Amino acid sequence: MPRTNFKELLDAGVHFGHLKRKWNPQMAPYIFMERNGIHIIDLHKTVVKIDESAEALKRIAKSGRKILFVATKKQAKEIVAENVAAIGMPYITERWSGGMLTNFPTIRKAIKKMSSIDKMSSDGTFDHMSKRERLQVTRQRAKLEKLLGSIKDLTRLPAALFVVDVSKENIAVNEAKKLNIPIFGMVDTNSDPGVVDFAIPANDDASKSIALITSIICKAIEEGLGERKAEKEKEAVTQKAAKAKAADQDENKPAKKTPSRKTHAKKVDIKEVTSGQKE
Repeated sequence: MPRTNFKELLDAGVHFGHLKRKWNPQMAPYIFMERNGIHIIDLHKTVVKIDESAEALKRIAKSGRKILFVATKKQAKEIVAENVAAIGMPYITERWSGGMLTNFPTIRKAIKKMSSIDKMSSDGTFDHMSKRERLQVTRQRAKLEKLLGSIKDLTRLPAALFVVDVSKENIAVNEAKKLNIPIFGMVDTNSDPGVVDFAIPANDDASKSIALITSIICKAIEEGLGERKAEKEKEAVTQKAAKAKAADQDENKPAKKTPSRKTHAKKVDIKEVTSGQKE
């Protein structure tokens, strides 16, 4: 069953593309028609592409890997941050720092710097600093939190990237391509769908359109996480039952009888007597 339908997408304005003069010819297969100088996206194809992307991201989430969301445009920031934070995935809604993926070890150092500043504030180091030094460190911490706070739990490169507006986030897309990280993205009529692995033809400017598609994708990821959790719990119960069964078998197993020294000695004496009679 599809995760969305034609009417739901229509109500959210997902079908509205850009002006005809701003179009990218690579989007031709996803354009239904042109009306009043504006391209109209074929929503039947959008439904199919949403389902494909949702299922692929669900499998990635089920495997326990992270998916990084990127949406730095004004109308997408709050929507993406709210939806993605609810499922515990990393996201970037402020400026994309160049090298965030290709120079990931440096980004990890900056995140560790945040942790060290937090430690300084709790272990009393701040008490031995001047007011000016303390203010500088606090400002540095706030800046790092704004840029990288949403990816502090990202300990290794993400398994996939989800982008709102592939044209605006071209630096993030190019870095992911260099590292062969699968890219999922909302692609409007002014963008090239070929730069991403899973393109969702949709209006990437309207907040309703962004909210609808982001919520569908996040729900699919949540399902994947839920299935992973259920499988782990089932596995834990199975292992516990196996251990309990093994313990019961050990308890009920009859103990091995070992001959006593006395019995052994008696057998030797009989042999000696027998050999004496033959002589």
